[in-house]
Amino acid sequence: MNVSTEHTAIAPHGGELVDRMAPEERRAELLERAETLNKVALGPRSLSDLEMISTGVFSPLTGFMVQEDYDSVVETMHLANGLVWSLPITLSVSEEEAGGIAEGEEIALTDGVGRVLATMAVEDRYSYDKEREAREVFGTTSDEHPGVAAVYRQEDVLLGGEITLLVDDPNPKPFPEYHYTPRQLRQVFAEKGWKRVVGFQTRNPVHRSHEYIQKSALEIVDGLLLNPLVGETRSEDIPADVRMRSYETILERYYPKDRTLLAVFPAAMRYGGPREAIFHAVCRKNYGCTHFIVGRDHAGPGKDSSGKPFYGDYDAQHIFDEFEEGEIGLTPLFFEHAFFCLQCQGMATTKTCPHGKENHVFISGTKVREMLARGEYPPPEFSRPEVIEVLIKGQRTN
Repeated sequence: MNVSTEHTAIAPHGGELVDRMAPEERRAELLERAETLNKVALGPRSLSDLEMISTGVFSPLTGFMVQEDYDSVVETMHLANGLVWSLPITLSVSEEEAGGIAEGEEIALTDGVGRVLATMAVEDRYSYDKEREAREVFGTTSDEHPGVAAVYRQEDVLLGGEITLLVDDPNPKPFPEYHYTPRQLRQVFAEKGWKRVVGFQTRNPVHRSHEYIQKSALEIVDGLLLNPLVGETRSEDIPADVRMRSYETILERYYPKDRTLLAVFPAAMRYGGPREAIFHAVCRKNYGCTHFIVGRDHAGPGKDSSGKPFYGDYDAQHIFDEFEEGEIGLTPLFFEHAFFCLQCQGMATTKTCPHGKENHVFISGTKVREMLARGEYPPPEFSRPEVIEVLIKGQRTN
């Protein structure tokens, strides 16, 4: 049976899961050959992208984008073949490096210490306008936006072409017990009997507001995939190891064990707001999720130095209206920002609570990080006490 329908009720994006991993019996031979090729070293984001492409998380991509796909994605949020895709996945090299690489050539991709990880058939070599990419993808050309700053730091030439992964672990993972490929995760869902699965993306600890919307979503599906991002993030974000301990703690104490699954999302954070919400939804579709939670300011970087937010609170929800029904393929679930109401004595949103703002204790990851940095314990309306303990201990040791 085809993997697209074998395990869950949803097909991968484009119909089939991409698998760009070389057969195990050929890897030694291919690695030996790759040592003789021109080499390009990958940075942290490209290493992550290499893994995500190879294992099918970025299906239908089979490699780094050629110019036709790049231009189409930047301008229209679709690949050249018309399939929804909202963020460029590119490999940049310097003009000097590019000068030594011909279109049609096969090159080797290495990590920072020179270990060969993969080969790439270079189909395209092209220059690009960084400001155009920043403006179209992130909605700003300000380098105060971390995603824009990352684009500006890239080299000036992009290489596009199909990749073949030659090693099992191109990007060593700190939480191997929580790492699943899309095929593995779909198999787990099948074994659990989950047909309807909701995915939740986070780079923060789970606070009471997250818990509220996750459990609301759990009322209409079979299972919850808590899928925290553990790739490259900003230095001010809470370290991944601390966050993982907090996830383990809250799932153990406050969630039904047979209806939840913790698995890491080893992508690099791009802080792309609305466009990244679409990207995150497509990736979770490839993992086998039929639903995806989109909350307030999804994947946003916060505010600039003047205090102006880069994105509106619900821009990441509104962007889904720009696509035809069925184009993305999974069901987005939109939630307002949840808060603890002192009058209701529980979690609520403006849709369910009649009381004024003076009764609302708003919860945000930023506010909790600020309190932790000052050595303060956030109140129980912010987070479960067991989670706070984990975060306080992490603050002391990092």
